[in-house]
Amino acid sequence: MNAASTKLLIPPISQAAPGPLYQQIIDGLKREISEGRLLPGSPLPSFRALAEQLLVSVITVRRAYEELEREGIIYRRQGVGTFVAEGGDDRSRAAKALRARELLQQALREAAEAGLAPGEVAELLNRVIRDKGRTR
Repeated sequence: MNAASTKLLIPPISQAAPGPLYQQIIDGLKREISEGRLLPGSPLPSFRALAEQLLVSVITVRRAYEELEREGIIYRRQGVGTFVAEGGDDRSRAAKALRARELLQQALREAAEAGLAPGEVAELLNRVIRDKGRTR
């Protein structure tokens, strides 16, 4: 399959969703890579093809790809295309883990402000984990 015909399975991009459009693309691609659905060397759609698929501007896709390239998750070859980098899955997982840590720290601040004791926070997190297992 060539990069021009590659279809990605990232969720739809929406102005109503939290975060800028380019960040939604970045997050979707990182998820696909870190979960092993896009392997090292896998071709990605061209800027134009992905923009058409997601109904966003080429500039939005370009910004997302440039950020992913800066992070070493993807690479571009002039005249050939854009591909998942070797080790891109590890870098993507590391970036996702860092983001998860930041979100958990934010959740802990919120819980403390709500007056929850550490044991209550732990029980709440365990409940969320159990519920997530049921929704898969």
